[in-house]
Amino acid sequence: MLSRRNFALGLAATSLLGAGRARLHLGAQTNAYKIADFDGLVAVLAKLQKYGYEGFETGFRNVESQFDKPVPARDAINATGLRFFGVHIWLPSYDPETQIAPASLYRKVALGAAKLGAEHLILSGAPAVAIDKKIVALNSAGKFGAAVELPVLYHNEFPEFAKGSTEVAALMQGTDPKLVNFLVDMGHAFHAGADVVAFFSEHQKRIIGMHLRDFHGDEQVPLGQGDFPLAQLAAAIKQSGWSGWLLNEEERVNSRPGDAALGPARDKLFQVFGGDA
Repeated sequence: MLSRRNFALGLAATSLLGAGRARLHLGAQTNAYKIADFDGLVAVLAKLQKYGYEGFETGFRNVESQFDKPVPARDAINATGLRFFGVHIWLPSYDPETQIAPASLYRKVALGAAKLGAEHLILSGAPAVAIDKKIVALNSAGKFGAAVELPVLYHNEFPEFAKGSTEVAALMQGTDPKLVNFLVDMGHAFHAGADVVAFFSEHQKRIIGMHLRDFHGDEQVPLGQGDFPLAQLAAAIKQSGWSGWLLNEEERVNSRPGDAALGPARDKLFQVFGGDA
């Protein structure tokens, strides 16, 4: 039996997608939840499905145990009805020369995640010591991703916007758009003082997705409860006709708030970015 909540979610999703043509895609990073193993991930995906999300992104640690037995794991993911937007490689430290994950790691993750149905390989990194080396490394990762049909996206962290947006802009200018595009963490950018609306408007052709998170001062709060300019970003998206992914990320430094943060954040996301935004 269709519940009132699921019916409402369906109406919101229909409005979001527009009249028969793809528009924005709403997803969530699973970082809001403490996940111990693959079964725990599947349980979280069931929650995201009930919230009405179209897809998800997750860290590689949550799926790497399934790389040697991909068929049942892929079936379990598909059974949730969610698209596997991307597998993310975040590390406490990176290759000292390139400031991204070592090639041996991203190749292993790309091969395994592709078998699980992932649509993108997402690489985080650290501020570059030599930007040219980082650009070359990202293009090399992009070539490998293209070879295994898993497009590469680069995801910025807070420090890469802390002194303006020059590093991320330089990566956009230097990398080959046929090989590398971007999942911009607009929450990190905003927290670092960037004009996120202007950055989106200037670079939206290279942006496949955006992480949205909100801050009140230095404290991360559920989306819509802080100072992030959601309405202004929605207006810029509508004006541009951009039709990528918006992914809510409700991680915290010392906790995993789960539904307590993701529930209200999900409602705000659908409220602001519904309709023809």
